[in-house]
Parts: sequence; structure tokens; C-alpha cells
Amino acid sequence: METAEHPTEIAAALLDNYVNGRWVPSAAAEHLDDVDPATGEVLARVPLSTAGDVDAAARAARAAQPGWAATPVAKRARAVFALREALWANREELARLVTQDMGKALDDARGEVGRGIESVEVACGIPTLLKGENLEGIATGMDVEMWRQPVGVVAAITPFNFPAMIPLWFLPYAIACGNTFILKPSERDPRTSERIVQLIDGIDEIPPGVVNLIHGARDAVNGLLDHPEIDAISFVGQASTALYVMERGTKSGKRVQALGGAKNSMVVMDDADLEKAVPAMMQSAFGNAGQRCLAGSVAVIVGDEMRREEVRSVLAEAARNLPTGPGTDESVVCPPMVGADARERVSAAVDRALAAGSEMVVDGRETTNEAGALMGPTILTAGDRESELAREELFGPVLALLEVDDIGEALEFVNGSRYGNASVIFTESGAAVRRYRNEVEAGMIGVNVGVPAPVAWFPFAGWKDSMVGDLHANGTDAIEFYTRKKVLTSRW
Repeated sequence: METAEHPTEIAAALLDNYVNGRWVPSAAAEHLDDVDPATGEVLARVPLSTAGDVDAAARAARAAQPGWAATPVAKRARAVFALREALWANREELARLVTQDMGKALDDARGEVGRGIESVEVACGIPTLLKGENLEGIATGMDVEMWRQPVGVVAAITPFNFPAMIPLWFLPYAIACGNTFILKPSERDPRTSERIVQLIDGIDEIPPGVVNLIHGARDAVNGLLDHPEIDAISFVGQASTALYVMERGTKSGKRVQALGGAKNSMVVMDDADLEKAVPAMMQSAFGNAGQRCLAGSVAVIVGDEMRREEVRSVLAEAARNLPTGPGTDESVVCPPMVGADARERVSAAVDRALAAGSEMVVDGRETTNEAGALMGPTILTAGDRESELAREELFGPVLALLEVDDIGEALEFVNGSRYGNASVIFTESGAAVRRYRNEVEAGMIGVNVGVPAPVAWFPFAGWKDSMVGDLHANGTDAIEFYTRKKVLTSRW
């Protein structure tokens, strides 16, 4: 029975930070709500941690780092193996957390968790990846050898759109290399990261202080960027923030890798097989509601007027029939956006495009849900090739259509972007593919593939404003970033 003293509704829990192997309350006076974008339900309250909270985590990580670095590399590898097993055993729970927290379609969420585990699996090979080099006899009686040592204390600032995968781009490599780690997940959907750290808390091979978790927003980010006990920062987010993180982090003497935004083009050649290309384009443009840095947000259609009309028509028909709704529905491709504010921002950008002369092909703004976060697939023409619609990252389920005469004109448009994250081409022509892959100014390229996400053995290799820094996430770049080289020259 509900009374004033005993209401039946249970308030959402206030999340704790994780510092030095213990769950501890933040000193924050303010918090944000973590809201389910499918229902509007408040799932948790997220503390806006203070500089003091960051300091406690940084000092714990610093104290733990020498002992962890001195741990034999085989034992660190076994700790990462244990993490892999824990993640694999709980992969369905993690996927459902991703869907509930940020709205992602469940099938996509399962794929995300799987990709994160893939990064952990690569880091399990750390005894091989950490090996150095030597050269005997560089001069009479002289030898040189090089080996790698950890950078020290590493912090990662991760975005809302991949709350499982992107923390796992950084955490396993960092600790395998002998660093200690502080994770600051997005304040919009931090419960997946919290669950990953809960699993780590149960792994005996990972001592207290090696992995720490700080919730929060701007103040927590600035605290990490400025703290003298933190040696390196890994970041993923929008381009302007990536530049800010690089500038502020390096000013305080840190090593920084900062992955930024994107505006990816999908070139549809006049010989492309539309039966194969269009489903891939739908998943690229509208999967995860377009909220990913590999989303194809511009379709560059090559060919004469008849071909252009054919492609427009087929894309429009597919978008109108694309399953849209809550991510828990197994059939859904286009789920809600992360929140009502995100939907409003993208809808306003569509209004601006229409006012600037774009034509509506498919209007998804008529679709919504009780949380106000759902927006259906939306397609517009982009008459002005330098417009916001054609050039800026909107981060929503919006596809711009652009028409060109040939592959040279397509390359001119694609390479005119300030971004260079990814680009894909749909064609049956080997000559077109060879020219495109050689001339396109993007770090990740797809051929008849809608989302050209590299497996974890290779770097996530954005160019231009899509990457600030010179060492990417995953692959051998991760080992380079999380270690420092030491070279010994000796004569005996």
C-alpha cells in the first residue's frame, strides 16, 4: 500500500564511482538522469563528479601502477583472458544494457559487445605484441636493443553511441601493457561501463587501483585533462571536442589520441547492384539511428538522369519500409536516438536544409515515441554541395542525396570534406574500385560494404578532422600509444 512514508515507486539509484577496488559515492552535489530513450523511464542518476573525485582515482591509479607494471607480462595476459571470459559469459546482459541505456537495436548491441570482446582477444596476445628489437654489432663490440615500457596512468573519455565497444577499445590494451586505467564513460548511458567494471571487480588477477571508474561530464573531463598524475588520454567524440581534448591534454604534458566526427559518403556507381547495395546503405545510414562515426550520411549517385531516378526511387522505398521502433524489437533497424534533445537537434537541421532549398524525399519526422526520441529514416536532396546537410555531421537518421556524372566528380566531392573517417563505393568494376581506394581521402574504405569497420587487429584509422593525433585505436597502434620505447646501447 502506498503512503507518504512508503511510496510504491522506487527512485532510480544514484551511481557510485569505482576507485581503488571499492565502490564509493561521488562528492558531487549535482546529477543527471539516465533515461531509456524508448520509454522515457529514468534508469539511474549519474553524479557529476568533481575534481576531488578525479584526484582520488588518479592517485589510486598512480599508487597501483608500479606494482602492476612489475607484474610479469604473462600474468597480465592471463588477467585479460579472465576479462574476456567474464565479458563473454555476460554478453547478452551487456547487449541488453546497451539497448536499454542508449536505444540501440538489440541485434546491433550484440554486434557491438562482440566487437568489444574482439579487442580484448587481441590484447590477450600482449606477450607477442610487446616484444622489442635488438641489433648486434652496430659497431665493434657494440650492441643496441629496444624494449617497451608502460606510459603510466591512462584515462579514457568515451561517447554514448558505443557504450560497450569503445571502452574496450582502450581498457584491455592499456592494462595489458602495464598501465593503470581510469574510465570516464558518457554521462548519457554509463550503466554498461559500470557493469564491465563490476565484472573486473570480480577478477582476482586485476588488483585494486588498476581499473577505476569516474562518472560525470565536463568538470570530470577537465579534471582528467589537467591532472598531473595522468600520463595519457584516449578520447572518442565530436570533432570540436577532440581538438579541445588534444589541446588541453597536451598543454598539461599528456600523450593524447582523440578520435573525432565524420561525414561519410557512399558512392553508388552506375553499375552497382542495387539489390545488394541498398540494404547495406539502409543499415549504414539508419542503423543505430545514424548515431555512429561510420554512418553513411551522403549517397553520391553516379550516372545519367534515368539511373539517378532509379536509385532515388529504390532508396526511398526501402527507407519507408525500414523497421523502426524500440531497440528491444528484434526486427528493428532504426531505433530511437539517445534522447529527445538529440531528435530535436537533428529535426532542426532538417528544417534548415529545407529552408535552404533541399527537397524532402522521405520525411521521418512524422515518427516519434513516448520518450520523444524516435525519428524515422529521413532522405533529402542536397542541391548545395557545401551546405550543412552535405558537409556537417548531423548524427541522426538523415541521408543526403547528391548526383554526379562520373567517378572523378564523386572523388572531388568526397575529398572536399574536412572529415576523412570512412567512405564506401558500390560497383562491379575493379577499375573503379582501384581508382577509388587509391585516391579517396579517408582512412577506412568499403567496397560493396555499408559500414567498413575494421576488425580489432587493424587500427580504426580516420583521417583529417576525424582524428587528432597520429596513433589510432586498436591494432598495433594501441601498443604504440600505451607504451614508451627505451633504447640501450652497450659495449662490453
